[in-house]
Amino acid sequence: MQPQQQAEFLLKAAVNRSADAAQEIGNRAPSWRGHIQATAQLDELLNAALISPDLNARAAALETKLAADNIAKNPRSVHAVIARIDREPSARPWGLWMLGALGNRGVESSRALSTLVNYAHDSDERTRYWAVEGLSVLGIDGSVQPLLALLRDDPSPSVRDRAACALAQSGMLTMTQRSAAVPALIDYIGDGSLDAGTHDLVYNALRHITGEALGNNSAAWRSWFDASGH
Repeated sequence: MQPQQQAEFLLKAAVNRSADAAQEIGNRAPSWRGHIQATAQLDELLNAALISPDLNARAAALETKLAADNIAKNPRSVHAVIARIDREPSARPWGLWMLGALGNRGVESSRALSTLVNYAHDSDERTRYWAVEGLSVLGIDGSVQPLLALLRDDPSPSVRDRAACALAQSGMLTMTQRSAAVPALIDYIGDGSLDAGTHDLVYNALRHITGEALGNNSAAWRSWFDASGH
């Protein structure tokens, strides 16, 4: 198979929960750089992998996307992506997501985090939105607190929605990392300064993370939280 065929074949298998295929993508992706490209078929598979409940499939999607965009997994790439973000506001959606992907794959994770947090406080709503996407894809322990702060404090409903989704189910956070957000989310449902829409996002995030079907009832959630020994 040619590299493009390899990528599509293995990514489809990864979407179908093949751990071996996901591992093989990690092994082969560096050699695909410059030899695969975005196509309708590959984009469809990437989207399917990125929403898979299997983190191995999501990781395989990151590896494939980096290769398709000819991005090497090294500090020079991080530097180049940050420089482009700084000088080209129109490139920020791509760049902030790619920065998260590089950090998730172990390249300059701390620098990726600090850059994404900085842009998460930009005056431009679209930039903040994509900084949240980057934090979600980064998926390290340090992503959790900034996402919680954005869910609570960002003035944009769409940014708050993406922060809630990142904490609850999207991106690369593990279930352990998502569970670490639960105490703060419990506090948020009792915070009278938050509007009804934000409370809805918090309740939805709690349901996704915990698997509990308690509805939008703060007392029920507080009782559950206290009984669960957190």
